[in-house]
Amino acid sequence: MKLRNYAFIDSQNLNLAIRELGWRLDFQRFRVYLRDKYRVDKAFLFLGYLPQNTELYTSLQEAGFICVFRPTLTHKDGTTKGNCDAELVLQAMIELANYDKAVIVSGDGDFQCLAKYLHEQGKLAALLIPNQDKYSALLKFDIFKPYHRFVSDLRAKLEYTSKKKNPRKDATLEGKTSIGDTPKLTHSAKDFKRRDGHLPKEAL
Repeated sequence: MKLRNYAFIDSQNLNLAIRELGWRLDFQRFRVYLRDKYRVDKAFLFLGYLPQNTELYTSLQEAGFICVFRPTLTHKDGTTKGNCDAELVLQAMIELANYDKAVIVSGDGDFQCLAKYLHEQGKLAALLIPNQDKYSALLKFDIFKPYHRFVSDLRAKLEYTSKKKNPRKDATLEGKTSIGDTPKLTHSAKDFKRRDGHLPKEAL
């Protein structure tokens, strides 16, 4: 019987952790990895929405991610933050009956309760932690250790390099798909739609 597995990805935790390690994640390769390794049918990517990044979001969707957005807050120091923890947990519970196993991609201890519940329900496939050397102690409990997998071990497979272009499924070449790129925009915010067909609230 074919498994129907979903991935729930904390994009900020993933992206920042990998950058702290000195490399950048190729999200196209990462989507293929999730499909091949964990049989992930749907990959929900949770991230803060910034209008200037619409081309990046489109690229992520073309790579096979379902983007789930949250408004961002700009702090006095100029940094922005879009905390998506609640959205990730809520989406995982909404979809609970639709998947056999879940892959949680984060090293954030805020997801400990979700991981524990999925473990108890027999629905946790893996805790895919970005940095093996830096993640929450709440995810280090013995019940979670069998699920530990680390993105930091996958640099050779998943590192993004701007000199390479990755082939799409139709064999044409795809451009940039790395969070943090600042490509020249070809869309306005109103041109951009999520995979579910709805415009983000901020684009209205």
